[in-house]
Amino acid sequence: MANRGPSYGLSREVQEKIEQKYDPELESRLVNWIIVQCGEQIEHPPPGRQHFQTWLMDGTLLCKLINSLHPKGNEPIAKITESKMAFKQMEQISQFLKAAEIYGLLCKLINSLHPKGNEPIAKITESKMAFKQMEQISQFLKAAEIYGVRTTDIFQTVDLWEGKDMAAVQRTLMALGSLAVTKDDGCYKGDPSWFHRKAQQNRRGFSEEQLRQGQNVIGLQMGSNKGASQSGMTGYGMPRQII
Repeated sequence: MANRGPSYGLSREVQEKIEQKYDPELESRLVNWIIVQCGEQIEHPPPGRQHFQTWLMDGTLLCKLINSLHPKGNEPIAKITESKMAFKQMEQISQFLKAAEIYGLLCKLINSLHPKGNEPIAKITESKMAFKQMEQISQFLKAAEIYGVRTTDIFQTVDLWEGKDMAAVQRTLMALGSLAVTKDDGCYKGDPSWFHRKAQQNRRGFSEEQLRQGQNVIGLQMGSNKGASQSGMTGYGMPRQII
């Protein structure tokens, strides 16, 4: 479900490699987590990459997800524009918006072929719904980065909205889930085994007395070990004297 037409040649090869990275088993785990984490009566999407994209592409569930990982009253996204439509309706509207965008581009194209002031199409209506959906996706991405997800693990808005790289979307959600499990602040809901815990920093503190004692220890590389030394040893490259 992309806004653009089919790709060919090298572009098609690149797109196929990207699509091969998508994990259907991981999709099922992420869907289950989002439904449990948001804690609402959310319709389970049919399996498949395109259905997963349609389910998330308006940004509503993503915004609810990131808000649910914060204590009540500290949610990073204050207002979420919710869609009250069922999944199938959303899918059909998604198809319409993509067709409308293509139509809008065609209208602009035909206008550009005429002198200014003589355009055959006087008014081209552009959809604001698409803009709102992409805006909500951007809000989620910004909140996810503040939450602690590394920039390298965050997908681009077009990766989801245009379905360019759904594997990148999976990677972001996995990183978010791992962070939530690792923080263990009571906000995470679901099976902890769905995500791996990130390694925790373990700094060791030493007192001044311990540091002072460490300065008195002679390392083995210093040339002495319990009375033994390197005295009398032949220098490097010199013949050994046998008496």
